[in-house]
Amino acid sequence: MVGLRVGWGWILGMCVVVGGEAQSDKGYKREPPDPTFSQRPATKVQSPLTREGKIKLDVMVNDATGKPVVGLEPWEFKVLDNGQPRKVVSFRRFDGVQAKPQPPVEVILVIDMLNLPFQQVAYVRTEMDEFLRQNSGRLKQPTSVALLTDAGLRVQPRPSTDGNAIASVVNGIKEHVSTINPAMGGEGWVERFQRSARAMDNIAQNELKKPGRKLVIWVGPGWPMLNRPSDGYTDRQQRRNFDSIVEMSTALREARITMYSVSPVVNIQAGQNPLLYQRFLTPVKTAHDAEAGNLGLKVLVVQTGGKILGPDNDVVTQINRCIEDANAFYRISFDPPIEEGADEYHGLKIVVDRPGAVVRTSTGYYYGLVN
Repeated sequence: MVGLRVGWGWILGMCVVVGGEAQSDKGYKREPPDPTFSQRPATKVQSPLTREGKIKLDVMVNDATGKPVVGLEPWEFKVLDNGQPRKVVSFRRFDGVQAKPQPPVEVILVIDMLNLPFQQVAYVRTEMDEFLRQNSGRLKQPTSVALLTDAGLRVQPRPSTDGNAIASVVNGIKEHVSTINPAMGGEGWVERFQRSARAMDNIAQNELKKPGRKLVIWVGPGWPMLNRPSDGYTDRQQRRNFDSIVEMSTALREARITMYSVSPVVNIQAGQNPLLYQRFLTPVKTAHDAEAGNLGLKVLVVQTGGKILGPDNDVVTQINRCIEDANAFYRISFDPPIEEGADEYHGLKIVVDRPGAVVRTSTGYYYGLVN
């Protein structure tokens, strides 16, 4: 369960306003810039026959060609928690045909106008319109759109399968020139990191309240990685970074969010390495290891079992490839070992007894926030 945590504005020891006042476009409502984190109600006790383990995972299994592997049995899965086998407590499988998830898997498209170069925004909106109107506007999954600008995060109130209606709302969004520009240098990078990471946290916290699985598809290059040596932080800053990392990781898993990175071809700013995220894939086990880069978009994508696609100007195909993950997956649960310490990191690995099988799911969890 997500606990109360130190505010996100303290990452890197700087407090940054998440969003100013702005007029909402029709069909959107502004998310509050600084929502109050609160305790979630305890899960009702289930009977032994329907009980779920405390750690619940959505697991995708594909063959060597990328096609989903369906029809697997519980005994074909091995759960390794810090290298130790755990008993599968509950197991469900979905193939999208005979067994469909209820509620249906929701798709959340995030249009990242904050981090996209201005000249790319119009192109991305055109691609988004094409995606929403394909198949005569009949979307395969309930879909909602979130818009991130330097004015804050705005979200579509309710998901819909009417792509034409959503496209009309997106097309009604006014052009917006960001006040955070390259001339600001490092200060601008910090601003964009703060606002972007906070927006992702807002989405995760909001989705905690809703049942079912969600695919969050982030359309844009992602926010700056802020590659800063760990010894460049004070102990207090590292503790706050660690708290934010634990909170984000737990919220994403409990909200059943799988993240995806979709990007057109963009001009990389000086000093930005598109593969830098790989340095931050090592699990953060202590506050001493915590850096702002551990909250990078592509890092979160890998940790939730999603896909990194692009850069490629066929954004429509990229989004459709993400949505292929929606309906064929497995839902398994297990119980963690006896607690040994607060916020203790546990690495996860799911092994499937099928040659060539590729398994994607959460790469780990923090035990201190599990009931």
